[in-house]
Amino acid sequence: MSKEIQWLPEPGEKNYPAAASYLELLYRKMRVDNLIDELRKAPMTQFKAKDIFRASGLSLLGVSNSHVEKDRQKIEAGKHISPILLVRDEVRGKVVIADGYHRMCAVYSFDEDEVIPCKIVSAGA
Repeated sequence: MSKEIQWLPEPGEKNYPAAASYLELLYRKMRVDNLIDELRKAPMTQFKAKDIFRASGLSLLGVSNSHVEKDRQKIEAGKHISPILLVRDEVRGKVVIADGYHRMCAVYSFDEDEVIPCKIVSAGA
């Protein structure tokens, strides 16, 4: 059974500070400021949930995670969820899910082939 997932047309304003908070663990503040500025300007694109997980190398969180469950409930209720923010880290050969990891896990639990709207920028070398 595939649930029709409702997406917002753009990431929410609160998603950018959340992404910056996470990215500051990986990159220096000045680089993070540039990445966030680039993400704000980046066009929307889309990738399948399973491909984002493979490129990120992250583990799938189960529905027992409270944040994933909250996002699953939003999806079940037909509420719109925010697209995710990605950073292509070519040095590490990974895609960093800067914001939206719990949403990704919730969506994946409905359909691993779901096409996820997102913005992606490159962290560069």
